[in-house]
Amino acid sequence: MPAVYRHDHVVTLDETNLVGNVYFAHYLHWQGHCREFFLAEHAPGVLKSLRTGDFVMVTVSCSMDFYAECFALDEVGVEMTLRATSGNRIEMGFEFRRGATLAARGTQTVACMRRADGGVLPAGIPAELAHALADFS
Repeated sequence: MPAVYRHDHVVTLDETNLVGNVYFAHYLHWQGHCREFFLAEHAPGVLKSLRTGDFVMVTVSCSMDFYAECFALDEVGVEMTLRATSGNRIEMGFEFRRGATLAARGTQTVACMRRADGGVLPAGIPAELAHALADFS
């Protein structure tokens, strides 16, 4: 079984819709939060490079399947696993749990890129990130 990185989130009222449940797009937003906290804890140099350098991580695909609703003030555990790496791409899996209940499951694939000549070009996965991901494969 692959190692899991977990980020806990408490749902706020502004993340719900008129019906009172979490608006679907927030789950994708929380995937990004989980990924960023992983970088902060396990590859801080990569996070710094994203903020100040020429390195970028571009989301090339994402998906989400929903199974149960979440509401304001629910505690949601966002669990991230590494599904695969290939070339400059990293595919992650996400599970969103409200207690023992699986609320949603998603995927996200990012491509590592470098800014150059007014655009972006494929770049290898930085060594620090590759090392951090190895612990989760």
